[in-house]
Amino acid sequence: MSEEFMDQENIQAEPPAQDGAVKWYVVHTYSGYENKVKANIEKIIENRGMQDQILEVSVPVEEVDEIKNGQKKRVQRKVFPGYVLVKMVMNDETWYVVRNTRGVTSFVGPGSKPVPLTDEEARAMGIEYIVRQEFDCQEGDTVRVISGPFSGSVGTIREVNRSKQAVVAVLPIFGRETPVELDYNQLEKL
Repeated sequence: MSEEFMDQENIQAEPPAQDGAVKWYVVHTYSGYENKVKANIEKIIENRGMQDQILEVSVPVEEVDEIKNGQKKRVQRKVFPGYVLVKMVMNDETWYVVRNTRGVTSFVGPGSKPVPLTDEEARAMGIEYIVRQEFDCQEGDTVRVISGPFSGSVGTIREVNRSKQAVVAVLPIFGRETPVELDYNQLEKL
């Protein structure tokens, strides 16, 4: 590894201000390490129980036809080589975890201060922000499913995940009480 990369990896920027919103951020990685960085971040999320703060890690790929030795072959190619997209709540802990993941050089933004993607940028990349919805509910509330495969079912909320805008509701499926994750827009409160 060159000295330039080693020096760059040891640079520590100031953590960002906390605002609690879920947004997409772009992380710069060593070239060729995108999938390894994605796997490392996902492992840290699981080990530290941060699923409600770092919601998704993505390495956008596209399928292209490549002709090699006269043979046409369909391959996956990274859309943004050297970059990984992370959907997260930016705070000191999430910033530290992502920034110090092996293979990450920095967040994209001026002076390594993370700048979230705008709605327009996210749409242009094929990723969309969730339109924030409020759903007044809590554990123990009774709800009816109004869309999706469980439409018409009535159940009880077991768990509320506000950052994902979802709940885990216990529904009677095939005569058994079964926990199912449902989005706010699939429910109405009874």
